[in-house]
Amino acid sequence: MTADDIQVVLSQISSFGDDNRAGIERTLHRISAIRNRRGNIIGLTCRVGRAVFGTIRIIQDLVESGKSILLLGRPGIGKTTMLRETARVLADDLDRRVVIVDTSNEIAGDGDIPHPAIGHARRMQVPTPTMQHAVMIEAVENHMPEIIVIDEIGTELEAAAARTIAERGVQLIATAHGNTLDNLMMNPTLSDLVGGIQSVTLGDEEARRRGTQKSVLERKAPPTFDIVVEIRERNKVAIHPDVSEAADSILQGQPLIPELRWLDENGEVRSEKVESPSFARKTDREPPPPVDRAARVYPFGINRGRLEQAAEEMQAPLEIAESMREADLLVTSKKYYRTRPQKIREAENTGLPIYVLRSNTPPQMKQFVSGLHGRNRTDMARTALQEAEAAVADLEQGTPSVTLNPQPAHVRRLQHLLAERHNLTSRSSGRDPQRRVVLSRESRGERNTV
Repeated sequence: MTADDIQVVLSQISSFGDDNRAGIERTLHRISAIRNRRGNIIGLTCRVGRAVFGTIRIIQDLVESGKSILLLGRPGIGKTTMLRETARVLADDLDRRVVIVDTSNEIAGDGDIPHPAIGHARRMQVPTPTMQHAVMIEAVENHMPEIIVIDEIGTELEAAAARTIAERGVQLIATAHGNTLDNLMMNPTLSDLVGGIQSVTLGDEEARRRGTQKSVLERKAPPTFDIVVEIRERNKVAIHPDVSEAADSILQGQPLIPELRWLDENGEVRSEKVESPSFARKTDREPPPPVDRAARVYPFGINRGRLEQAAEEMQAPLEIAESMREADLLVTSKKYYRTRPQKIREAENTGLPIYVLRSNTPPQMKQFVSGLHGRNRTDMARTALQEAEAAVADLEQGTPSVTLNPQPAHVRRLQHLLAERHNLTSRSSGRDPQRRVVLSRESRGERNTV
């Protein structure tokens, strides 16, 4: 390709917006620009878009129920294709007033005339991605929709606009950044879509009645969406028909039981309910092990003999997996994790959980083994809050400062909130994956970012 070749292409497509995307009129194709430091276009990426009819057959009863539905799934799995077909079915087959908020013209294509794949649904184009939330509200106030279709809710303003729309009695069909419900709940920007999460301090009597620690995680508000559909494969989905119930189960550490649906070889819809652990990464591999089964661990950059010895000394069931395909999780050291070798990238791409140890030493391995069984993301947050509560007690007894164990950003955020509630200073120190919260009794000023 030469610069002249690129200019020929640019002369025949629409102008690029703030998101560096353009299109070909009356098609569903998307063209994205690659720019140099001066802002000149030096490359192009074309994503071919197709209208596929019948893609919502697997969830058509949910679409026609009138309830708000949120579609989740990895990039390229078919969320936008399903959203486009949903708009057409609701507008044409059910004769509903459907308005599409089309930020990058991916649902209805480029140009003023929308692609026929959306049927009689109306399309509102968004001047710039930062204006999507304003167009969402305008759609409700000006165009009397019964249903609003939105692709890629990704900011707090858009999440707030979605809640406003739902409170006005309009059905929402949307997609959001995130592969699964638990991913969404741990995203501070978008967790409001499913009710949000807050740390609540219980009284002594209530904590005893529940049989929990004083600090617990609870849902803040009713969810914006009634149903969450996780698109596992193009013809296979997992459905959470009651988002309130599913979110509460995750926060309480109870098992999720989504409804799995798929199309068989004859094109018939099949379904079953399968229990899955809270906050488990939902991939094609088996879920992480329950407490009563030995965990299959793939050590990478970790002394296998020391790991086996640590498990034996602690009498903890643990199996060494010979390959990542057989493993429930991968354990590695900070040194290896930072260099990002191929094995680490493969684990992340396949959704295999990764545990990072500070060093390749027996104490670190014993700590890993002790926290392995039955530990999920909710347990991680709960344990971290317990540690923070103990630190608060130490500070109240005169300890000048306490450094907590490393935690992910969403857990550190909860620890900061706990410190704020006790009028303590909190700051985050270090770099991921070893970034941690430091609590002190100094006068509380502006808190560092998590």
